[in-house]
Amino acid sequence: MPTSTPETPQGHPQRWLILGVICLAQLTVLLDNTILNVAIPTLTREMDAATSDIQWMINAYSLVQSGLLLTAGSAADRYGRKKMLITGLALFGIGSLVAGLADSTGQLIAARAWMGVGGALLLTTTLAVAMQIFAPEEHPKAIGIWSAVNALGFACGPLIGGFMLNHFWWGALFLINLPVAALGLVAVVALVPESKNPQGDRPDLLGALLSTIGMASLVYAIISGPDHGWTSGRVLTTGAVAVGVLAVFAYWESRIPYPMLDLHFFRNRRFTGAVAGAVLITFGMGGALFLLTQHLQFVLGYGALEAGLRTAPLALTVVALNFTGVSAKWTTKLGTPMSILIGMVLMSAGLVSIATLASGGYTGTLLGLVLIGVGCAVANPAMAHAIMGAIPREKAGVGAGINGTLAEFGNGLGVAVLGAVLNSRFGALIPVAASSLPAALASAESSEEKQQITDAFASGLETSQLVGALAVLLGGLVAAALLRRAERADSESMTRTQNVQEGAPW
Repeated sequence: MPTSTPETPQGHPQRWLILGVICLAQLTVLLDNTILNVAIPTLTREMDAATSDIQWMINAYSLVQSGLLLTAGSAADRYGRKKMLITGLALFGIGSLVAGLADSTGQLIAARAWMGVGGALLLTTTLAVAMQIFAPEEHPKAIGIWSAVNALGFACGPLIGGFMLNHFWWGALFLINLPVAALGLVAVVALVPESKNPQGDRPDLLGALLSTIGMASLVYAIISGPDHGWTSGRVLTTGAVAVGVLAVFAYWESRIPYPMLDLHFFRNRRFTGAVAGAVLITFGMGGALFLLTQHLQFVLGYGALEAGLRTAPLALTVVALNFTGVSAKWTTKLGTPMSILIGMVLMSAGLVSIATLASGGYTGTLLGLVLIGVGCAVANPAMAHAIMGAIPREKAGVGAGINGTLAEFGNGLGVAVLGAVLNSRFGALIPVAASSLPAALASAESSEEKQQITDAFASGLETSQLVGALAVLLGGLVAAALLRRAERADSESMTRTQNVQEGAPW
């Protein structure tokens, strides 16, 4: 079996079939990020789960996954991306089996954490493999399809979860992963070529440990903030641990000859521009779309399944534009900086539409979702391509880990901060003292008072959505400016090199 991906001008001969296989594996992981949310009432009732148990069932998966993304990417580069893809599928399948058959909250939480390990390996290796099997000119289209699967996972999770719960018991939410994981294993073994860093860098075990502890602590602090208070001992302690450990990680990586994360990447303007844009785009989008589901249910009165169906146009727009290659053609024609800017302006406009027009019914929300979908289809692949393109090919796993870590960090921060904006605005407007919309409605004494409470909640949603729109717009401006400067610097450097060569004595 070859130890590196065949290098041909056209890429691997079976690259599109391989892309389909790895996207199927990725979709399974992404569905598990959202599918459990619809099962919360069922788990609370059937497993007698406390609120803290439910939180850990959800957070155990995301904490382990986000903490291990950099380590998983580095392991894929060193030991082989195919090996890590197979390992990730096996771990994810085993975790899904244990979760589906769990008869206690502790077992389910442990199984979810185990699944997070497999998820981290899958999310990093899928993008890294895609970068290896396609020729550079096909990268925009391949990454576009990879990004479309992300949107599909976001939209399909609640829908599939709702359908499964209507027809089966809650364990089926996890057991459905088993045939997908088995099919993926067979296909990966048969089709995916092995590839890894030919230099064979020494493993950075301390760096892996520090990055895992630091990122998991950071994400946990962000997740805990809204529920426990940003000044609580739990949040301040884990936040301090995160800052301290990540500072030690950065120092360690700058001192060793074979770092897991080469800090010289951050001297590349193309890389830093894409990183800044990625954090702000996921901050605005992750938080704003989290608030959108609350708006559809609490303000417009849709049920969970109905709300999920009404967010589907966003994902369908992304899928349509990326799977047909339209967004890749736009990116090639416009260039990466302009693609990111236009895409994020459209996304910002979509968020503004939802914030200002959604109270009048679903039409304003639909317009906003389509605008966001078009923006996502253009900006997200361009952003991922900018990050991956700024990193050496042999470090593709680390690049995928960075891309995934930014998405996890931005999403978590967006939900926390924009949720805090909502709660602050809502608390300042409601006529009764309450910590949530249901509690406020329960304490209301008249229909007029209930209407005032609903209007206050809608006002809080509008304010927080507008803050998200501003963050997305700012991300587009920052990323486009930095990437434009990087392109200009590269062009000037190339011109100087050509001038020197033309003036050479030979």
